[in-house]
Amino acid sequence: MRLVWQLLAVGAVAYAGGGTLQALDASPWVVLVVGLATAAVSVPVYRWVVGRTERRPVVELGRERAVARLGWGSLLGIAMFGFVIANIALLGHYDVAGIGSPTGAVGLLGFMAAAAVTEELLFRGVLLRILEGWWGTWLSLISTSLLFGLAHLANPNATLLGAIAIAIEAGGMLGAAYIATRNLWLPIGLHFGWNLAASAIFSTEVSGNDTAQGLLDAATSGPMLVTGGDFGPEGSVYAVFAGLALTVVFLWVAKRRGNLVPMRRADRAEAAARLPQ
Repeated sequence: MRLVWQLLAVGAVAYAGGGTLQALDASPWVVLVVGLATAAVSVPVYRWVVGRTERRPVVELGRERAVARLGWGSLLGIAMFGFVIANIALLGHYDVAGIGSPTGAVGLLGFMAAAAVTEELLFRGVLLRILEGWWGTWLSLISTSLLFGLAHLANPNATLLGAIAIAIEAGGMLGAAYIATRNLWLPIGLHFGWNLAASAIFSTEVSGNDTAQGLLDAATSGPMLVTGGDFGPEGSVYAVFAGLALTVVFLWVAKRRGNLVPMRRADRAEAAARLPQ
């Protein structure tokens, strides 16, 4: 039941934030305030429900080095998407006409903060963490990555190839970042930085969503494998390559640190006891 209660608690915050945006005038400043408030509220709600259902300190959201991990994760996410856009631009498939909408970028900052925090708490904080104690690292990472990709099929302009790309580059990478650090702040920062760069900076589609214009007045066009088509650059081979490369690095770090939970029954209880449950 802890899985159910934790999903319900964090999901309720995400639902309330989305419902508030639909009910109010969705100006960029309203989106900024509601988005940041949703992100801010979801963290103590997660701490509360996990603490109550598991009766332990919620170390995966510890305050020590939280700002540093969040900041470095955000910078890495922005750099990753910058790498993707740079390669698309070098092939002539990303064109910048000028400055776009700074106020639009402000609203996107709040929206992407809410999305990054709530999705990481749900998929990595609840699902991956709990399933890992049952199934071991590899099966739980693969299954939650696939689920994360499938969840994006509900987005406008979603494609099966785009969902598969999300499962590999985002589900795998973000899950591996948590496993390597046993902390949620790094994957939250990665998720936020990636989405912020895609929408608020480079003004591209995000997982099939045609977001408001960001800082640049820009557009992508060209082959789907290069640009991701209507799904956005997240569906491109460059995004898959970047995410897969970081996944390998994080899993290597996790192995070096002894953070991989084995699937063998004899080892599971001992390994799970060393990790946040």
